[in-house]
Amino acid sequence: MLLDKTVRMNFLFDFYQALLTPKQQKYMSLYYLDDFSLGEIAEEFEVSRQAVYDNIKRTEAMLEEYEEKLLLLNKFESRSKLLTELKSKLTSNATPEEMMTIVQSLETLD
Repeated sequence: MLLDKTVRMNFLFDFYQALLTPKQQKYMSLYYLDDFSLGEIAEEFEVSRQAVYDNIKRTEAMLEEYEEKLLLLNKFESRSKLLTELKSKLTSNATPEEMMTIVQSLETLD
């Protein structure tokens, strides 16, 4: 479960990092991408471990709110699934109608 959360946060960070403050970006980058501990981040920024923890939790909540409203990760996952399905249909000699159904689903995502 922890790995799932890390992967999700990394994706959300990729999509929404431009909406975060530079400090939030740095904390999230160090914590999720560089695998720094809360203590290591606190030491680097000369703040308490609790301050780092609070900032990261608040930022995680913000990223989830952005996703709830904008659905960029959801659309990315749906698009990836449909493209995989389309590739599978192409290699299995599916009918043009089957492939067109997938293409139409892709078009409605945006």
